[in-house]
Amino acid sequence: MANRTSEQQSKRRDRYYMLSLGCAKNTVDSESMAQLLEGAGLHGTDDARRAEVLIVNTCGFINAAKEESLEALRELAAHKKSDQLLIAAGCLTQRYGAEIVARVPGLDGIIGTRRWMDIVDLVGKLRTRKHPEPIYHLPSDVLTVGSDEHGARRVSIQGASAYLKIADGCRRPCAFCAIPLIKGTAVSRPIESIINEARLLRDHGTQELILIAQDTTDYGHDLGMKDGLAELLDRLTTDVPDLPWIRVMYAYPGAVTDRLIDIMATRPQITHYLDIPLQHGSRSMLLRMRRPANVEWVHQTIGKMRTAIPDLAIRTTFIVGYPGETDAEFDELLQFVKTMQFDRVGTFTYSFEENTPSADQANHLPEDVKIARRDALMAVQQNISLQRNQAWVGQSIRVLTEGQGDGLTIARSFRDAPEIDGLVLIDGEVPAGQLLDVRVTGAMTYDLTATVERTGPYAILPLPATERIPILPQ
Repeated sequence: MANRTSEQQSKRRDRYYMLSLGCAKNTVDSESMAQLLEGAGLHGTDDARRAEVLIVNTCGFINAAKEESLEALRELAAHKKSDQLLIAAGCLTQRYGAEIVARVPGLDGIIGTRRWMDIVDLVGKLRTRKHPEPIYHLPSDVLTVGSDEHGARRVSIQGASAYLKIADGCRRPCAFCAIPLIKGTAVSRPIESIINEARLLRDHGTQELILIAQDTTDYGHDLGMKDGLAELLDRLTTDVPDLPWIRVMYAYPGAVTDRLIDIMATRPQITHYLDIPLQHGSRSMLLRMRRPANVEWVHQTIGKMRTAIPDLAIRTTFIVGYPGETDAEFDELLQFVKTMQFDRVGTFTYSFEENTPSADQANHLPEDVKIARRDALMAVQQNISLQRNQAWVGQSIRVLTEGQGDGLTIARSFRDAPEIDGLVLIDGEVPAGQLLDVRVTGAMTYDLTATVERTGPYAILPLPATERIPILPQ
């Protein structure tokens, strides 16, 4: 038995297991940590039992995500062997630190969002520590930027698509959000680093480049750029013209400029899609949320965008059940959604976040009221989404294939961001990673059905999902 245990420990040595929870921004951080671990001689495994180093990159955005992160840590801690090291990383640890250790006995290390690039150093310290107490690595006054990333690429490849993080942190004052507490203020990455990573992704066969940040429209503000996102898109489409699709996520209301609209309308690589979280449609509610409250700006700007880009798909998100939300304010939101006719809508019930301004507001609503309002809003939106999908029946649309089997191909159109939007179900089997023109034959609330019209000019062999971009030389 002793020999068997020793053999298992030997197999675990220099292997790591990474569980990434939460949003795509977290996924990029996880991939960046993985690149650094690989560069230090560790090898990834999907089996936690075979890994020496166990890492959970946690999410701390809403209560449900926090509980999921804690449960994942507890599960690994319960089965951890004496030669394994369990590390909690990410948003939850950055915010709560020692509290996480108290709630998850067996944790060995804590590392936050601001110094994820020190993961190799932390592993080294854990391997040589003289005492069993957890090691904390949570400097709160250090920001991640450019050359401080230890050469790790800030990307995550997902088949023929790839996320590229252009900034970290947020400087917006939203009353309900803890992200600035967790991530710190907005820090943009140097434009040349982003361009170089886009070129590398192109060379690896990426068909869809997805630009992400907490607020992409704030890109470059800290670098002294006046209209940074438009400038970045201008450079990307000029310097890397053979990237077929570039998708923009998470724009901020009031920050969509005329130049940005023009760039999106005139550069064919940029998908006619914009994710712009509005959070509410009532001016009084937006003021309490500390969000841009000029609802007329939304009407004017989206009208301007739809004129310049007639097939533009707009996704937004709303919070219902915010403290003090009245029936009249909720009715304003419903009317706003009916008027604006968004293509995609996500709805969250308000989640209490301690140490945020909203936590101190009066009149917190019962959970059943929040859920009822969420369901009512989504019922309204489902009819709108169905109607907007039905308008595509009989038309041609370009899609990116993601998988096939049983006589069908699963794809996404330019109107659909990965994981959060709909799919296009194509009759017949086409290899993954292909850009195709298809003819829409049917519409459902979220998805379309289609037949192949003709193959587009771009085609690739998809990368394995586990392939990682190498780190830059030091």
